[in-house]
Formats: sequence, structure tokens, C-alpha cells
Amino acid sequence: MQEALLDHFIAFLRAEKNVAAKTVDAYAADIVEYLRWLEEEGVLVAGVTQEHLLSHLEQLEQKGLSARSRARHLAAIRGFHRFLEDEKLADANPTRHFNSVKFSNKLPVFLSLEEVDALLGSPKADSFAGLRDKAMLELLYATGMRVSELVNLGLDAIRLEEGYVRVIGKGQKERLIPLGRSATQAMRDYLQGGRPGLLKGKASKALFVSPRQKPMSRMGFWKLLRRYALKAGIAKDISPHKIRHSFATHLLERGADLRAVQAMLGHADLSTTQIYTHVDTKRLRNVYDAAHPRSRKHLPQKHLS
Repeated sequence: MQEALLDHFIAFLRAEKNVAAKTVDAYAADIVEYLRWLEEEGVLVAGVTQEHLLSHLEQLEQKGLSARSRARHLAAIRGFHRFLEDEKLADANPTRHFNSVKFSNKLPVFLSLEEVDALLGSPKADSFAGLRDKAMLELLYATGMRVSELVNLGLDAIRLEEGYVRVIGKGQKERLIPLGRSATQAMRDYLQGGRPGLLKGKASKALFVSPRQKPMSRMGFWKLLRRYALKAGIAKDISPHKIRHSFATHLLERGADLRAVQAMLGHADLSTTQIYTHVDTKRLRNVYDAAHPRSRKHLPQKHLS
């Protein structure tokens, strides 16, 4: 059904809009990827929301797509949904008020240590869901894994006694990531109390489950993350990937080996990880300018002219 909608859209571009062949091919490739993502998320085209679009664009950024490619991808999605609305093939257009989205290849945004502490301290351990939420947030920051990797973890992925988690990343590549003390304790509390309470005697292979005994979804985790960020008083626009940025940045700030961080993040190319060294260099520049007596900030005006 969704493939048929794409066929109609491509025919429309070729016959009625007279779009260049190369542009049509590029749009078709973008929409194929978009529809494949929707299928993986279990979302129908008619049910797409702005939150779904944000999640999809976040995933494209995680894959390393440039700002220009993401902008083109969004243009294709906009055209697709506009076509569906005009042809009465969909009731609404979720991209109608999406014009404020801007793309750039800026340095990654990350949380301060104080913000991380406030976020991780937000869930309360007085409910089964609170124990789960605490464990998910602690695990995400402790490992830097992607949100898709987090929600797809199986019960057999956690090795608390050995102190690591087994993650299946892109291309089905497996990697082992150490767990710190806080994440280990949060996971132990969840496995002993939260998970059994949520499952109510039912069996599940998923590590993180909802009160309906279903595996946690990406969108479900996005919502709880934003709720806890608001509760923690974090003004930044937060996302699971910014927790991943924070993990990498905080490790490198404290002298972690770049190759080790690359392995934990699951980056195939070291250059992808090196962006976090630029973040650290910028921070060091600010520290230097603020503290060194011979920096430009502290020199008398006559020495700057």
C-alpha cells in the first residue's frame, strides 16, 4: 500500500510537475528510505506526526547525513505529504508547520555534568515505571548507545556481574560497553523490581517494557526523556542523541582514549568520533581565555591594537 503511494507520487512528479529525472530519482530514494523507516517503526503514512518526523530526521543525522542531504530529504518528504493531502490520499499533512526546521553541521550540543545529574535524578524509584525510566536514562548516559539500540536490547544483553552490556549496532555488529556503578545499580533495581512489576507475570525477551507488557518504543522513550528534562529544568532542546554527545564529550574531556570512545560509540570511522575533540578544543579555548594572564582577554588594550 505505501509503495503504491510512492508510485503515484513519482508519476505525478514526472507527468505533471515535469521534474528533472535526476531530481525524481533522488526524491524516490529519499521516500523509499522514509517509508522503510516508517515500516520499521510500525507507523502508517496516514498516522505520521511531527514527532515522527523529528525522530526520523534525528536518525538521519545519526547516520552522518550532511545538512544539505537532510534538507533535500525533508523537501522530498514535504512534497510527498503535500501530494497525498492534495489527492485526498491522506487526511492531514504533518509537514504543514514544519518550516522552522533548520539544518547545520554545527558542533554537537551536549549537556553539562550538572544537567546530566539533574536529568538522571528526575525519575523516582517509587513505581515500576520510575525504576525502568531511571535504568534507561542511566544506561543511555553510561554507554552512549543509540536510542534504537537501547529500546531493542534483549534481556540477555545485560551482564551485571561482569559489568558490561552487549549491543547490536548498525550492520548487526556487536560491541561490548562497560557499565559504571550507577548504571549497574539502576539496572539491578529495575530487573529485581520494576520489570517484574510491569510484566505482571508475563514473559518477554525485551529488556525494557511498557505497562502493557510490550517492548518500549523509540517514541515512547523520546516522550519520557523530554518529560524528565522539563522536570529537571533543562532549557536545551533535548534528544537521546544529545545524551550520546554528552557521553562522548565528557569521556574525552577527562582523558579517555579516542579509539576507545570510537569503539564504545560503534563508529566505523574515527573521523566521526573526532568531532568531539573539536568540542573539547573549544572548551579549552574558553578556559584559557578566562584564566591565562597573557590571553587576549587579559592583555591591556594597547597590546591588542
